[in-house]
Amino acid sequence: MRVIAGKAKSLRLKTIEGDGTRPTTDRIKETLFNMINNDMYDCTFLDLFSGSGGIGIEALSRGAGKAYFVECNKKASACIRENLEFTKLTDLAVIMETTVNSALKLLDGKEKFDYIFMDPPYNKQLEKEVLENIKKTHIADENTVIIVEASKETGFDYVGELGYEIIKEKLYKTNKHLFLKCKL
Repeated sequence: MRVIAGKAKSLRLKTIEGDGTRPTTDRIKETLFNMINNDMYDCTFLDLFSGSGGIGIEALSRGAGKAYFVECNKKASACIRENLEFTKLTDLAVIMETTVNSALKLLDGKEKFDYIFMDPPYNKQLEKEVLENIKKTHIADENTVIIVEASKETGFDYVGELGYEIIKEKLYKTNKHLFLKCKL
C-alpha cells in the first residue's frame, strides 16, 4: 500500500498483520481520489474505521488541511502514528483511539467536516448505525460529502429515510463507494 499522489507520493505505508483491517487497494484509492481531488485543498477530513490510515493520509498528502483518524484497535492506531511520522504529516492529524460512535459524540460541536469517509467491517450493517449517529451530531451539513466503502451486496435503501441523498455510486469488482449528502 502506498500514497498515490501529493506531497507524500509513492511512500509505502505499513499495515498491521492479520485480518483485523482491510486496506483499500491502491487502484480503488486512486479512483476514489480522482473523483474528489479538486475539493481536497484545505478541507477537513474524517476517516472512520481508519485501519492503517491510508485514506486519511492520502487526503492529507493531496492538500487536506486536517484529518481525524478514528480507530479503536491499538495496533492499528500505532500503525497510523508510524505512517503519519513516516510521511511527515503528523502535524495535520488527530488520532482518536476510540470507537466510531464515541468519536462522533466527542467531535459533536467541535468540528464540521467537508468529507467523512467510512470503511467499516463488511456485511455487519455498521454503515446504517454510523449514518444514524452522524445525523444526531453537528459534524456534517448539506455541504459535507459522506463516502461509504462497503461490499457490493450491501443495500442502502434506507438512506433517504435517514435524511441522506445518494449523489454517486461507484462499483468495483467486490465492493463499492457510495457518496451521500445530508438533505436539508
